[in-house]
Amino acid sequence: MQKIADAAADFLACKRIAVTGVSRNPAGHGANVVHQRLKERGYEVFAVNPNATEIAGERCYPSIAAIPDGVDAVVVATRAELAEAAVKECVALGVRQVWLHRSFGPGSVSAAATQYGRAHGITVIDGGCPLMYPPASDPGHRVMRWVCGLSGARPKRV
Repeated sequence: MQKIADAAADFLACKRIAVTGVSRNPAGHGANVVHQRLKERGYEVFAVNPNATEIAGERCYPSIAAIPDGVDAVVVATRAELAEAAVKECVALGVRQVWLHRSFGPGSVSAAATQYGRAHGITVIDGGCPLMYPPASDPGHRVMRWVCGLSGARPKRV
């Protein structure tokens, strides 16, 4: 197992990242914040929502598989019960880096998704948020990283 900071650095070294769970109604949706912030930080980011073709003026894909030329990493920011299907799709596509988003509450973390991914050689970060770590972080998310570390919403090792 590696330290979360090392796993986050490996994840954020990827340049083509899909974010599942991006919503047509962005208020209060962490996926939308993650998508936008990664884009602002220079990543090539793809929104995934099977119920939308466009979000905030950008193309939205119905699945990870529908993204042309694939991705290097995926942030799963859906309900936890949908996480395992997303991880299975990543395994099928050869995506090796998956982040199950979680700040407060259950988030997208699913024990079944984590176990499945790891059993198939994927690095699964099961909690926290990529925006808590450089180069994607901001002061607010760095505070959240500390709080989520105390509460157990962010793993120490993956």
